[in-house]
Amino acid sequence: MIDIFNNFYKGKRVLVTGHTGFKGSWLSIWLHELGAEVVGVALDPYSERDNFVLSGIGGKIKADIRADIRDGKRMKEIFAEYQPEIVFHLAAQPLVRLSYDIPVETYEANVMGTIHVMEAIRATKSVKVGVMITTDKCYDNCETLKGYVETDPFGGYDPYSSSKGACEVAIQSWRRSFFNPDDYGKKHTVSLASVRAGNVIGGGDWAKDRIIPDCIRALEDGRAIDIRSPKAVRPWEHVLEPLSGYMLLAQKMWNDPTCYCEGWNFGPEAESVSTVWEVATEVIKNYGSGELKDSSDPNAVHEANLLMLNINKAKTRLGWKPRMNMQKCIELVVDWYKRYQTEDVYALCVEEINKFLKN
Repeated sequence: MIDIFNNFYKGKRVLVTGHTGFKGSWLSIWLHELGAEVVGVALDPYSERDNFVLSGIGGKIKADIRADIRDGKRMKEIFAEYQPEIVFHLAAQPLVRLSYDIPVETYEANVMGTIHVMEAIRATKSVKVGVMITTDKCYDNCETLKGYVETDPFGGYDPYSSSKGACEVAIQSWRRSFFNPDDYGKKHTVSLASVRAGNVIGGGDWAKDRIIPDCIRALEDGRAIDIRSPKAVRPWEHVLEPLSGYMLLAQKMWNDPTCYCEGWNFGPEAESVSTVWEVATEVIKNYGSGELKDSSDPNAVHEANLLMLNINKAKTRLGWKPRMNMQKCIELVVDWYKRYQTEDVYALCVEEINKFLKN
């Protein structure tokens, strides 16, 4: 495994919430390969074909725990038992359309769940770094061509986006109230940051109402791919892009605790911002078959048509930048889905991480 973090994660105790999910499974594999002692806390994976299940990462890490982040008492017990040094909080209800069906549960998981994780961090002296993962949809989206910067106001039209905006407000409050950088070394020893990524795609995602899983399900079934919002523009990026940013940020926070505890955007370069139709077309090209069908419904629930992120802060202050354009990203994504049924998925993921790092 190529190590761009210079052995930083070797032997570190790292707790990942949401490790059974799409992003969490990839992060757990990467951390495990770097020699971290990974403790995962999450609900059951979404399906038997998830990257978490097929890769078998649950059996490789130090602890694979089923628990609900809404259970504050349980969170504190887990933190007390495993004494993590670094926390990556990814557990969430992550789907816009589902949030219309379960708005209360979405808020409970995304806002109160995050607060319970922060309270567990507060109760556990071993924790030095907390990286709280939210979303690009936390911004009050006016569908402007200007990419959102980290200081733009939070908001959200749908329950999912607004829950993530509320989540950011809570993180900001806990950082000011309990983890204030001015009080570092006096009242606490925690560096807390929030991170916002674009539309993340990659192998092993089977969630409903996401473009890549929708494409692959249709292609495997020999159906035309229904495109719900063909003209919607999103900042598409491979799952490993933001994860590399989160891991680099955690390393910087560890080494300089008061300098990086704030909000960060990890999105693609402007030229990789594409429409849903363009992404699906690229999937077909790489898969070698398939056709698209415009299935837009004027009566569908509201989803933003345009969303862009400004990543200048991460580029200038962290030295992070995206490694792949949209075409290379789709190529790597489709490669996973073409191979997962016949190959060792854990080895496939490690191979793809190394390929990504060579870009």
